[in-house]
Order: sequence, then C-alpha cells, then structure tokens
Amino acid sequence: MNSFLPPLTAAEEKEYLQKYMEGDLEAKHILIERNLRLVAHVMKKYQNLNEDPEDLISIGTIGLIKAITTFDPTRNNRLAAYASKCIHNEILMMLRAKKKTSKDVSLYQSIGTDKEGNEICLYDVLEASDHDIHDKMILKENTRLLYQHMEQLLTEREQYVLRMRYGLFQGKEYTQREIAQELGISRSYISRIEKSAIEKLRKHFQDD
Repeated sequence: MNSFLPPLTAAEEKEYLQKYMEGDLEAKHILIERNLRLVAHVMKKYQNLNEDPEDLISIGTIGLIKAITTFDPTRNNRLAAYASKCIHNEILMMLRAKKKTSKDVSLYQSIGTDKEGNEICLYDVLEASDHDIHDKMILKENTRLLYQHMEQLLTEREQYVLRMRYGLFQGKEYTQREIAQELGISRSYISRIEKSAIEKLRKHFQDD
C-alpha cells in the first residue's frame, strides 16, 4: 500500500474532476493514479478465489477508469463510493465470464469416439435431439455408456462431482464453489476432481 499516492482531498477531487470535464486529460490521469489505492483495497476481497492479483488489479483499474469517465458530480457525492461499485462490477463480470468459459470448455471436451469413429464430448451425451429417432437412439446409447463408465471407473466422489456439475441423472447443475461448500473442500480441489474424472472417461469411452 505504501507505493500508492495518497488519495485526493474532497476539494482536490472536485478540482480535477472539473478540469477533466473541460477536456484536461492530465487531470484524468491524476484521478486514476490517486485512486489506485482503492483498486487494491477492493481487490483484496477477491484474493481467496485463487485469481492472479495482477489480473485483478488490471481488471479493477479498468473499472476505475470507467467510473471516472462516467462519474456525475451532480448525482454522486464522492468519486470513491461510485468507483468502488464500478471496480467490484468489473471484477465480477470477469469472474462470471471465466466461469462460463471454463464450463463451456469442460462440456465440449472430448471423452472419446463412438463405434463409427465420431468424436463424442459430454455435451453430446447430455443434450437430446428431437429431430429424429436415430439421434435419440444414439443419445440413449451414449448416455448408457457414460453412466456405465462412471460407475466402473470413477470414485464415489468423482461421480458425485460430475453429477452435481452437469446435472446428470436429471439433477440440478451446481457451480464448483457450491459443490466445494457442500463437501467442505476448496474450489480448486473440486476443479482437479472434475478434470481427473473427465480424463478417465476420455481414455476409456472409446473401448465400447
């Protein structure tokens, strides 16, 4: 924290905001530099998520810049309160995007091939097609193979994690964090269990 410049006083903040609104870009840079301490303060609340602190600082700074460019002194008392919300929002958007991307990658991760040599991923097994009976028959067979391999190859914990993550057996889908809380272990450990289980299925699915 000692490396950050001290925050602006209320009078200084008002002065630089006015200059920036009049087109002074140097005033904008000063507003950013003197509020970086706020970014670091907000970032601390997300340190237990196993995210790179530098990434959080970078994303938080984007939120700070957005706050400065959209701040309306006539509607808000101090920039810090408004900027804090913008920084939080920017970090949360990044985390949600990463979560969605991570799940998409897992769903479309190959777990082997069918009898005709076509690649199969979890998405193929979980998603039904209503267009023709042939597709439904393939889905039914793939689902049977998936559940069979799960019982034969996976530990009870690995089966539990996959069932919860992807709503298997007509269940509800849960996030890694929700499963971690349920089992009393870390989210990163849940991620490792999930990846290990998928890798086991990938290696053996093509044998049928």
